[in-house]
Amino acid sequence: MDVAVCGAQKLFMRGGAELLQENLVRELAAAGHRAEAVRLPVAWEKDRLFDSPLAWRMLPMDADAVIALNFPSYFVRHPNKAVWLLHQHRGAYDLADDPQSDVGLDDQSLAVQSQLAAWDDEALGEAKHIYTLSGVVTDRLRRFNGIDSEPLPHPPPLADRLHPGPAEDFLFLPTRLEENKRPELMIEALRDNPGVRGVLAGRGSREAALRAEAERAGVADRLTFAGFVSDSELVDLFARCLGVLYAPQDEDYGYVTLQAFLAGKPVVTAKDSGGVLDWVTDGETGYVTDGSRAGIGEAVGRLAAHRETARAMGEAGRERAAKLAWGPVVEALLTAATR
Repeated sequence: MDVAVCGAQKLFMRGGAELLQENLVRELAAAGHRAEAVRLPVAWEKDRLFDSPLAWRMLPMDADAVIALNFPSYFVRHPNKAVWLLHQHRGAYDLADDPQSDVGLDDQSLAVQSQLAAWDDEALGEAKHIYTLSGVVTDRLRRFNGIDSEPLPHPPPLADRLHPGPAEDFLFLPTRLEENKRPELMIEALRDNPGVRGVLAGRGSREAALRAEAERAGVADRLTFAGFVSDSELVDLFARCLGVLYAPQDEDYGYVTLQAFLAGKPVVTAKDSGGVLDWVTDGETGYVTDGSRAGIGEAVGRLAAHRETARAMGEAGRERAAKLAWGPVVEALLTAATR
């Protein structure tokens, strides 16, 4: 079949959504289909929020099937449309009136929320079936729109290259250095565990503030800001770390979790980290904390003090993540689009 994989693109940004789209196109091609990625720019501000959905509505989509991924790509028109929902416009739903969003509780914002919900209901209602990235995305869609959907998990990038290795004395966190990813928790973990080093891989708007915070906390000599790292470096850091600290705010999925597991490493997270909790079971594949300095510090201390327990939790995570495969994902999406 000819399959169009549709996704939104925030210009000059690249992250998990872009990787997922590219990987899905690759896997469709490997299954014998002709697949094409279709991207349109998106704006998140409420004054421009409806521009991109309107653009998607007007596109001629000459394909046998379309698979739409994230807001607002699911506004695309096609008789054979399946949705694999990464997320809606969270700023108008669960993050409304949050500092990260310009959609508040004023009259204009409430009108935007109402209109967007109505538009989402119509566009998503056109899909023959809706899958989601994770249980947390399914829960949000049911809670805010009353729409049922089904989680469809998939392997993370580098799944075929990640491997276990002997644990060294550093905690690892690869992420964007932005507020919702909470990279400052690495500093808190190191402050309470003087025998542990930390490696932060990634870039973002909070880097300067984090460096200053590390200096004030007295951990700058134990915290490496690695910046952008290549795939080979990423695989190596996962293999050598003691464990992975990954406690973002209400994450949609969290590739870092599954990458850590495939490298045989336990994950320290927080009880409000969203999709991460689909995978991390407290005491089995890592530690689920309350997200406080004390909770994070205590969990990291246990990893450092009980290496055999940490290794066993990492292996349990590896067994769990190893069950994921692209074949069932491709089959489910195409069956949903064309049934």
